[in-house]
Amino acid sequence: MNQTSPVRRALGGRAVRSLTPVALAAVIVAGTAACDSSDTSSQGTAKSTRTLSAEPAASPTATESQRTQEDFAASVSADVERNRQKAVATLKGVEGKGNAVEDVSVTGLPVAAEEQFRSALVRVSNRTDEAAFYAVRVEFVDASGKVLDSVVLGFPDAPPNRTVSQHANSRKAAGVKSFPRIAQAERS
Repeated sequence: MNQTSPVRRALGGRAVRSLTPVALAAVIVAGTAACDSSDTSSQGTAKSTRTLSAEPAASPTATESQRTQEDFAASVSADVERNRQKAVATLKGVEGKGNAVEDVSVTGLPVAAEEQFRSALVRVSNRTDEAAFYAVRVEFVDASGKVLDSVVLGFPDAPPNRTVSQHANSRKAAGVKSFPRIAQAERS
């Protein structure tokens, strides 16, 4: 037995397909109300009613952030520079190697001859019970021990009993067989 809804019979198949979701929902609700006007069953209890909500015509679009990748990169660069300047100021008053040389290690990273900088991975292990600022000076030296470049890094809020790392990069030591070493390290 082919049962066609009263709404579909009244409007025809193509007319139903061309309706917008809002109009279709209104037609369905009106048709349901016209076909089923009784509010109670034979036992006198209320029937359940199902309400249909129309789908939105279009999904809301995501709004683009006002912050560009360039803004983010500039923000990160500003933080790195601020930490570097604080580290330079911290190391100015330090005599000798500083109070945290044992907490810092450095490893030279392999580079190809055509690369434009020499890089080293600097690790700081905060062995104290409180977050601390570490100022580290890394020197890039050649085989004879001559200092080719000196790079200062700042490690803000190094967490207690944790190790953090950063890269020290030198353009002056690029293309030259060089070795990184820790010249100074101060915890404050």
